[in-house]
Amino acid sequence: MLVKRIIPCLDVHNGQVVKGVHFEKLRPAGDPVKQAAFYSNHGADELVFLDISATVEARATMTEIVKQVAGVVFIPLTVGGGISTLADIEKLLKSGADKVSVNTAAVKNPELVREAARRFGSQCVVVAIDAKQVAPGDWEVYIEAGRKPTGLSVKVWSRQVEELGAGEILLTSIDRDGTGAGYDCELTRAVAGSVAIPVIASGGAGALKHFYEVIVQGQASAVLLASMVHFRQLQVREVKEFLCQHGIPVRL
Repeated sequence: MLVKRIIPCLDVHNGQVVKGVHFEKLRPAGDPVKQAAFYSNHGADELVFLDISATVEARATMTEIVKQVAGVVFIPLTVGGGISTLADIEKLLKSGADKVSVNTAAVKNPELVREAARRFGSQCVVVAIDAKQVAPGDWEVYIEAGRKPTGLSVKVWSRQVEELGAGEILLTSIDRDGTGAGYDCELTRAVAGSVAIPVIASGGAGALKHFYEVIVQGQASAVLLASMVHFRQLQVREVKEFLCQHGIPVRL
């Protein structure tokens, strides 16, 4: 089994880290630069920075904050939100991002994924998929910060983005987001079993066992977490030690 990554996620709104439930009812969770530095120094394998209102507000990602975050972290940084062109991607990479995450723009213009992979390399291109269950064993892709259904099947879209050249999928369960009820292992397994690229599981962490479950049952390559670490209910190192004790390879 390959080493599993533990990745804190900074959802940023109006310059502050926030966390909600089902993508709504946002509450403040600290300064993004301070939080980023803390995670970089306390065992996180990577960091994800999502400017969650950029697409809805039809504006570019806040590159100044990205530059500040990139200046204090020593781990790979993925940035998303408001990306719609190759120029947007290039600007973020030049601002310090190691990877970019595209969601709404990828659905509206799938060729953006192909063009980005060709120009910058698949290793730089993460496609974020926000999924909501519509029937047993079936999930629909949502865009625009989880507000708009697309009619796209999550499993079909996952295979398509892999074919387009995406290097990784960031998969978030809208149904589980912020609930603490555990990751959607069925959803994660459905996607991980459909593609050969890594799948990052997101949405629902509430206990140490949830990380183990989504890696073993959901076949996730990495796990994203937010609320539990933002509010210091848990430390990244605790997650890693727990997984290590249960036979999951991690970087300690």
